[in-house]
Amino acid sequence: MPNATTAHPKTPVSLSAPQLPTPGSRQHWHGVEGAAAQAISLLDAVRREPQLLLVVAANSNIAEDLLGALDFFNLHAEPVAIAQLPDPETLPYDHFSPHPDIVSERLHTLYRLQNDAALHRCGICVVSASSLATRLCPTAHINSQSLVLEVNARLDLDEFKLGLANSGYQHRESVFEHGDFAVRGSVIDLFPMGSEQPYRIELFDEEIESLRTFDPESQRSLDRLETVSILPAGEVALHDQAINHFRDRWHEEFDRDPDHCPIYSDTVAGVTSAGIEAYLPMFYDNTATVFDYLPAKHSIFLLGEVEPAIEKFSADARRRFEQQSIDPTRPLLPPEKLYLSLLECRNALSPAARVQIGDQQKDAAHNPARGEYQLPFHANPAVAIDEHSEQPLQALARYLEQHRLSGLRMLFCVSSAGRRELLLEKLAEANIAASAVDGWQAFLQSQGHGVGIAHFNRGTSLNEAAAVGTLEPGQASRAETSCDINILAEPELFGGAVKPKASRNRERNNLAEATIQSLVELRVGAPIVHIDHGVGRYLGLECMPVPITSGESVDAEFMALEYAGGDKLYVPVTSMHLIARYMGGDEDSAPLNKLGTESWQNAKRRAINNVRDVAAELLAIYAKRHSMQGYAHELDKKAYARFSEQFPFEETVDQASTIDAVIADMQAPNAMDRLVCGDVGFGKTEVAMRAAFVAVHNSKQVMVLVPTTLLAQQHLQNFQDRFGDWPVKVDALSRFRSAAEQKRVLEQFAAGSIDILIGTHKLIQKPVPNKDLGLVIVDEEHRFGVTQKEQLKRLCANVDLLTMTATPIPRTLNMAMAGLRDLSLITTAPSRRLSVKTFVREKQTSLVQEAMLRELLRGGQVFYLHNDVSSIERTARELATLLPDARVAIGHGQMAERELEQVMTDFYHKKHNVLVCTTIIETGIDIPNANTIIIERADKFGLAQLHQLRGRVGRSHHQAYAYLFIPNRRSLTNEAEKRLQAIEEAQDLGAGFMLATHDLEIRGAGELLGSEQSGQMHSVGFSMYLDMLDRAVSSLKAGEEIDIDAPLKLQGDIKLAIPALIPDDYLPDIHMRLILYKRISNASDEATLRELKVEMIDRFGLLRPEINNLFELMRLKLAAVPLGIARIDAGEKGGFIEFANKTPIDPLKIVKLVQQSPDIFQLRGATRLNFSVDMPESGARIAWMHQFLGELAA
Repeated sequence: MPNATTAHPKTPVSLSAPQLPTPGSRQHWHGVEGAAAQAISLLDAVRREPQLLLVVAANSNIAEDLLGALDFFNLHAEPVAIAQLPDPETLPYDHFSPHPDIVSERLHTLYRLQNDAALHRCGICVVSASSLATRLCPTAHINSQSLVLEVNARLDLDEFKLGLANSGYQHRESVFEHGDFAVRGSVIDLFPMGSEQPYRIELFDEEIESLRTFDPESQRSLDRLETVSILPAGEVALHDQAINHFRDRWHEEFDRDPDHCPIYSDTVAGVTSAGIEAYLPMFYDNTATVFDYLPAKHSIFLLGEVEPAIEKFSADARRRFEQQSIDPTRPLLPPEKLYLSLLECRNALSPAARVQIGDQQKDAAHNPARGEYQLPFHANPAVAIDEHSEQPLQALARYLEQHRLSGLRMLFCVSSAGRRELLLEKLAEANIAASAVDGWQAFLQSQGHGVGIAHFNRGTSLNEAAAVGTLEPGQASRAETSCDINILAEPELFGGAVKPKASRNRERNNLAEATIQSLVELRVGAPIVHIDHGVGRYLGLECMPVPITSGESVDAEFMALEYAGGDKLYVPVTSMHLIARYMGGDEDSAPLNKLGTESWQNAKRRAINNVRDVAAELLAIYAKRHSMQGYAHELDKKAYARFSEQFPFEETVDQASTIDAVIADMQAPNAMDRLVCGDVGFGKTEVAMRAAFVAVHNSKQVMVLVPTTLLAQQHLQNFQDRFGDWPVKVDALSRFRSAAEQKRVLEQFAAGSIDILIGTHKLIQKPVPNKDLGLVIVDEEHRFGVTQKEQLKRLCANVDLLTMTATPIPRTLNMAMAGLRDLSLITTAPSRRLSVKTFVREKQTSLVQEAMLRELLRGGQVFYLHNDVSSIERTARELATLLPDARVAIGHGQMAERELEQVMTDFYHKKHNVLVCTTIIETGIDIPNANTIIIERADKFGLAQLHQLRGRVGRSHHQAYAYLFIPNRRSLTNEAEKRLQAIEEAQDLGAGFMLATHDLEIRGAGELLGSEQSGQMHSVGFSMYLDMLDRAVSSLKAGEEIDIDAPLKLQGDIKLAIPALIPDDYLPDIHMRLILYKRISNASDEATLRELKVEMIDRFGLLRPEINNLFELMRLKLAAVPLGIARIDAGEKGGFIEFANKTPIDPLKIVKLVQQSPDIFQLRGATRLNFSVDMPESGARIAWMHQFLGELAA
C-alpha cells in the first residue's frame, strides 16, 4: 500500500468525510483503518452534519481504542458530546451482576440518550456489538424511576427510603460505592447511579435543608448543590408491581417449584439477587433495545465485522444457556428472550442511515454512486526505533529525508510528557528537529489548519512534532495517516506501553483509623490484651448503668472481656488506649490469664527482662548506624516541586508522609537506611523516584536493585518515562542485555554519563565502578538471599539506602525497631481500583473455560499459573484446544533470556491474550489489561504469595477475577484450608494487606528477634512485647534503668459522673463505634479530637450530649496524663485526684493549695488529693476540672 506522501491513487480520493446517507441507505468508507483515522472521520462527519452518531464496534477492544482516540482528537472550542454504553463485563447467564460502577455508567448513558440535548444535537455514542444485541429495560423505567431533588423542597423520609430500596439501592452503614445509601437521623447519604460523587441530604422536618457532595473515602462533605438527579440503581426495580409481574411470569415460563429456587425466593422478598439481569424480561411487559433509546435524528456507524460478532455472541449465549440449564434450582429464560438475533439486529438497523467503516475491502474503488468511498488514510511507514542498533533512528531519519520536499508533517503521539521529552531527546540525537505541542488541535493550528479531514492539505514546510495522547497500543500500528500527515503512536516508535492517567483520592481509612484497623476484624471470642490484666477473650460492647449517687446512675458503654475461670472485666470506652488485639500466633492457642493472680505480672516481668538484652543490641546497631557519615543532600525546592507536579496521581496521606520522611533522611548528614512497606500497586515506586531525583539533582548517581529481570525492564521503562522531562540518563543491566551492551553500560556508569542504573543481582555480584554513588534503592528486598544482602551492606556502607517491599510489617514495628531501621508504611489503594473477586474452587474444565472466556470476550488477558515447567507446554496445548480463539503463550524462568523477553513484550502489547506461566510473574509484572488470574494447586502457596499473585490483576478500573484451583477439598491440610478461606474472604481493597500482615508478622519478628524472644512475645502478645521493647530502647538511650514494675501506659482514668458514650441509636454499627472509641481514646492532641468531632457531625449528624461529654473527658485526659495524674473521680459535691508515683508537679504546689484552701483541698496519703466543691451541673464540673488542671500545669 502506498505511504502517506506518495502520489494520490489513480481513482479520485475525497478530501472530506462524505455526506452522510439518508435513512434506510448505506455507505462504505474504505481505508479508514484504526481508531485514530476512525475518530478523525467520525468527528468531522458529526461536526458537518450535527446529530447523534451511534457507533457499533465489533468488540469492546475496538470500542475502548476508539474512545481513547476520540478523547485525543476531540480538542475543539465546542467539543462533541461523547457517551459510551459499556459492556457489563459478565457472561450471559452469569451468577453475579456487573460491578456497580459499570451499571452506573450504563444507566447514565441510557438516561443521556433520552434526555441529553447536547448529545442529540452533536454527539457520538459508542457501543459494542454484544451490547447492541442485549435487551434492555423499557425506556419508561429510566425516567419514571428517576427523581430530581431541590433545596427547600419537601421530602417524606419514609417514602424516600422505600423508593430507594424498591429502585435497587442497598442500605449500608456507610456509603462508598454506586448504589449505596445510608440514613442517620435526618442525614441521608446516597451514591446515585450516573453521579461521579455521592450526595449528602440534610433534612429539617420534611424539608431538604441542604444538598452537598462528599468524599466517599474520608466521608467529609464537599460542595453545596441546589439540585441533584437520582437515577434508578439498576435496570431491574423491585417495587410491588414489578415483583408481581415477576411472580406471574415465573409460573408462565417455568414448571419448577419456586420454593426450591433461591432467585425466586429472594426476588419476591424484595432482595436483589446476584445475576438477576438474566431475568430482566420477567419484570416488564416488554423489553427495549438500544434502538428504542435513540432520538429521531441519528445515523449508525459499524466498526469492524459487527455482524459476525453478533452471530458469535448469539452462539455463545445459546451455548451458555445449554450449559447453565442443568441446574434445577435456577431455571433460565431462552436466549431469544434476553438477546436479539442477527436477523433482529439487521431488521432494526435497516431503517437507519448506516455507514460501514473498516472491512476487508481496503482497496475498493471510490464510487460515490454506489455508496463506496475511499478516504485519504494510508499505512504508516515501518520506522520503529531499534534500541539494539548503533543508529536506533536510522529508519525514521531515512524516511523523513526521502520525503523532505513533499510537505510531510509527522505527529508522534506518546503516553506522557515524560515519554515525549524522552522521544524528543532521541530525535535530537539523530539530528531530527521536532517540537512539543499540546495536542492535535495545536498541531494542526500551528500552520493555520483546521481540524477536519478536509484540512489535511499539504503544508508549506516539513514539520515534526510530539504530543501527549492516550492512543492505545495497536490502534496506531494500523493505518492512521492522511495525505500529508503521519500519526505515529508509541508502540510503533519504541514499544512503550501506554498508561492512562488516573486520579487517586484520599484513602477510606485515614492514618488514625488505619492504626486500629485490626479491631474491625474482632469477632466474639477473639483474644484481647489489656495492659494491666493480660490476655482475655472479647465478648462485645455492653451498655450498663453506673451508679453515681444513692439511687442515681448514668449510662456508660464498656468492652466486655472474659478471663480464665469465667471472670469478667468491663473496660470503659474511655480506656480503649489500654486495649490491643492479641497477635502472637494461632488465636486458638493464645494464653488466657486469670484475674486477681500474679500470672500476668510474672509474664510481663519475664518479657521485660528478656527485652533488656534485645534493646541493648538494638541500641548498639543504632549507634553504629548513626556514626556512619553520609552525604547531606540539598533540596532545590523549585525543581523538586516541578518534578512532583508531574506525578499524574494525587498523593495519598501515607505516600506523602513517606516521601517527606525519605527526603528528610537524605538531607541529614547520616546515611539513610529506610524501609518502605506497601501493598502491591500502592505507589512505592514514586517514593523511590522522588529520592532518585534528589540524589541526581545533587550530582549523585543512583543504583536500583531488583530481584528479577522482568522487574528491571519494568522499572527501566517507568524511570525513563518519569525522568523524560529532565536531563537524566537511565539505563539497565540484566541478562536481557548482550555482553557488549552490558560492557557499554558499565563503562558509561563508571564515567558518570549514566545517572540511574537499574539491574538485578549483577549489580552486587562484584563491585560496579561508579563516579559518585549517592543512593541505592532495593525493591523487594525480602527476595534476595543472605549472601546478596551481605554484599549489599558492603556496598551501602556510607551511601543512602532505600529498600521497598510489599511483604507487610506491622505499623507497631516502627516504634520498636527504630534503632534497627526506619520504617514507613503505605496502606492506600488507587481510588479507581476495584477489589478482586476471588474464588476457591475444585478444578473443573467447564469452570476454566468460563473464567477465561469471560475475560477474553471483554478484550482482556489471562494469567494462567501452572508452576511446573515439566508439564507447562502440555497445559498450554490443553488450553488452546479448550479455547481455539485464544492466543496462548508460555513464560517461565528456564527459557532463554531473549525468548522470555520477547514473550513478555508481546503479552504486554496484547499479541497474546493468555500467558501460561510459573511464579515468575509474582513481582514486576504490571499489565493493566490482564484482569483474570487462574492459579493451579493454590493450596501449595503461602498466604503472602497468594496475595502477591492476586495483585498481578485488578490494576485498572475493570473488575478483576482470581480463581484459586485446588484438588479435592477433603485432601487439604487444615492450614491450607485456613489460608484459602482467609484470602477468599479478604476481598476488600487493603484487606489483603491486613491479612498478609497477620500471616507474616509473627514469623517475621521471630526471624528478626530469635526463637527465645518469640516465646516471650507469645506469652504477652506481639504488640505488648513491642511496646516493652520500645520503652526499653528509650530508657537505655536516656541512660536510665528499666523499671520492671512501672506501668507501660498511664491510664488517665477520668470519671465525672456524667454519661459519656456513643448511643447505639445514633450509630448502630458496633464495629464503627469500636473504631471511633479507639480513635477518640488514642487521640494525642486536641486538634485530633476537633477533627474527629467535625467528622462525626459530618457523617452521623449533630453530636448528642453524651458524645460531647466523651470528648470532654478525653480533653481532660490529655491535660491530666502529662501531669502524672492516674485518675480523677468527681461528682456533684467534689471528688479526688490520684497521682502516679512520678509526677512533674512540684509537691510544694500541692502543699500550698491545701494550706491556702483547707476547706476545699485535703491530702490523703502521698498520692491522693481530695477536693470539696459544689458542682451539681455536668457543664460546671467539666469547666472546673479544666481550670484546675490548667492551674496545676502553670
